[in-house]
Amino acid sequence: MAVAGREPVIARDVGARVARVWVGRSRFADVAALSRETLTLGPDADALYYLGWATSATGQPRQALAYYTQALPIMREVGNRASEAATLNNIGAVYFGLGDWQQALAYYAQALTIRREVGDRTGEAATLSNIGAVYNGLGDRQQALAYYTQALPIQREVGDRAGEAATLSNIGGVYYGLGDRQQALAYYAQALPIMREVGDRAGEAATLNNIGLVYNGLGDRQQALAYYTQALPIQREVGNRAGEAVTLNNIGLVYDGLGDRQQALAYYTQALPIRREVGDRAGEAVTLNNIGGVCDGLGDPQQALDYYTQALPITREVGDRAGEAATLNNIGGVYYGLGDPQQALAYYAQALPIMREVGDRAGEAATLNNIGAVYDGLGDRQQALDYYTQALPIMRDVGNRAGEAVTLNNIGGVCDGLGDRQQALDYYTQALPIMRDVGDRTGEAATRYNIAMIHRADGNLDEAIRELQLVVDLDRQIDHPDLASDTAALEQVRHERAQHLGKA
Repeated sequence: MAVAGREPVIARDVGARVARVWVGRSRFADVAALSRETLTLGPDADALYYLGWATSATGQPRQALAYYTQALPIMREVGNRASEAATLNNIGAVYFGLGDWQQALAYYAQALTIRREVGDRTGEAATLSNIGAVYNGLGDRQQALAYYTQALPIQREVGDRAGEAATLSNIGGVYYGLGDRQQALAYYAQALPIMREVGDRAGEAATLNNIGLVYNGLGDRQQALAYYTQALPIQREVGNRAGEAVTLNNIGLVYDGLGDRQQALAYYTQALPIRREVGDRAGEAVTLNNIGGVCDGLGDPQQALDYYTQALPITREVGDRAGEAATLNNIGGVYYGLGDPQQALAYYAQALPIMREVGDRAGEAATLNNIGAVYDGLGDRQQALDYYTQALPIMRDVGNRAGEAVTLNNIGGVCDGLGDRQQALDYYTQALPIMRDVGDRTGEAATRYNIAMIHRADGNLDEAIRELQLVVDLDRQIDHPDLASDTAALEQVRHERAQHLGKA
């Protein structure tokens, strides 16, 4: 839209009206172009406001702050309290996006007071919802729910369908954080059609991404992928580079979980430069960590270490204690794999107290199990047993069935090494059905091999042969590198049985 030069007041008014419509339709590039053209006529609070909105929505928070803070004194000078409140609210939103919760709260609190004072019910509800988001970010989910549930009826009362959809999506996010995935889905499912109805493409993309997260958490990776791949083109369409990077990273996580490491790597390496471009340092650390995990899984520990050691200082810089602990644990895992148990222990020992501090029970259990494995490898079986038995109840508490099975198998191995074969057999037979349930065929093969060796030591050669035959069958199915050695073990036990029968 060209801005006429002869009637600047009219041109500015028309520009503001058009910008308002385009913001509602997520046409942020058009909003930015129109606002810049309007500003050629001179300083204009509305143009600065909408330019702030457009730059914020397209992942340029520092620029957005500059535009909003230029708009604010103009609004105050002309006594436009409603616009002042809207700008304060949006400055709060930028600080929220930057992770500066206290600054965000301070600006939202100023906005809320003015919005109530001028009777702006729609704005009041929006700011209440935003304050809810801050408390959610601070981990105070009950406070978050309290603000969201104040906002929702106001939004319905004034017919603010876009605001209603955003708040429904936010409530879904709280329930997701509380671990109630079904409730989260219910709220996201209410939000999504409203976002489509009002043309909120940016909100639609965010909600599709969030639904994908829920399905991934429920273990339904194909459904997760379906939602992420709906979200991605919309984020590109609206120019939400930060959101695009989040979804690319999430798609990588799905492929990682499906065992398709090359596809995972392809998506992570698309996400990484975008996260750097938009200044998402926390997200950059997450993706670096994820790439490290893929490299480790592909058998390149040095490359993995390079990515993890890039991630670690960023997690500390942004204060992501949970991410720091996960990275320390990952570095410990690389050193363990490289045969440096003392370095592994040093990193695990740094990770463990942080995981306890942030309440990451799943991470705590994994690290306890890993420390147990180091001591096991060093031949200190009592220390290994102590760590494994600390890990096991936590694995059960958090519902990590795969981890539970691994730890049961590990405890069985320690008992076997201590000469208590019956106790070892008990732990192995607890691990086996769980491994089958979760589809861990590599773990199932290892546990069946361990059971076979106990039967062999006890002289139950028929049972040992039966288990080893199942191990070899599994090895063939998954193309396991131990196929040759396991086949040799099977033939050796068959030979022993033949000798035994010959003597009988």
